[in-house]
Amino acid sequence: MEERRNEILKELDRKGRVKVTDLSKEFGCSEVTIRNDIKAMDIEGLLKRTHGGAVKVETETERKYSAETIYRNVTQKKQIAEAAYEFLDDRDTIIIDDASTSFYLAQEIKNHPEKRIAVVTNSLIAGNELAGVGHVELFMIGGYVTGHLAATMGDVAIQNMSKFHVDKAFIGVHSINFNVGLTSIATPQMEVKKAIMKAAEKVYVLADSSKFGGGYLSVICPTNEVDKIITDDGVSKEDIQKAKELDVPLVIA
Repeated sequence: MEERRNEILKELDRKGRVKVTDLSKEFGCSEVTIRNDIKAMDIEGLLKRTHGGAVKVETETERKYSAETIYRNVTQKKQIAEAAYEFLDDRDTIIIDDASTSFYLAQEIKNHPEKRIAVVTNSLIAGNELAGVGHVELFMIGGYVTGHLAATMGDVAIQNMSKFHVDKAFIGVHSINFNVGLTSIATPQMEVKKAIMKAAEKVYVLADSSKFGGGYLSVICPTNEVDKIITDDGVSKEDIQKAKELDVPLVIA
């Protein structure tokens, strides 16, 4: 039992989230046994029990950066990053923007040396994670550094971005509004995201379930102009149905 629970914690450290059904198959025991393990470990404060599984307990000492948005909805963002990584092929060239979920994709790439990836990014924190990583060829976009997530924007960044052509781009959005499309919080961010889309053959949007609905300031593009929108399993049935009606390419991690 102790060995099994240690392995559950190792799995949580690696993924940030585990499911009872997956653990039951992995350890060859009943789901009831796994649920009892999770319940006991939750009481001890080793993890946080969720519906159908458990998530890693985040601590203040794990905070490497000051931007608060990185540490919101962490479990969902890691879940989305894992799903996004599956769309990567060995030797892909990609662009990662400055969104907080894109940051977790950078970490996912960093932790998986089995795929060699060339990464272009305007995000200083994503670049910091990937700098010096042996299986990553890193290109930083120059320009004026601004924003709470510390990224390059403005004319110089857009001109720099236009010099690249990549297989895939992974971007975040302020919201997904089915009436108008994918939105951005302000014009500088919108312009950079449009430049990224022009530079990529395929575009994947990384958006946790809290991004659906709400207001907007700038519209990036209609929802049907991207290849996939990857979200977590907290997305509502109403939004899933709306996506089907509008033929929006929704992927639930």
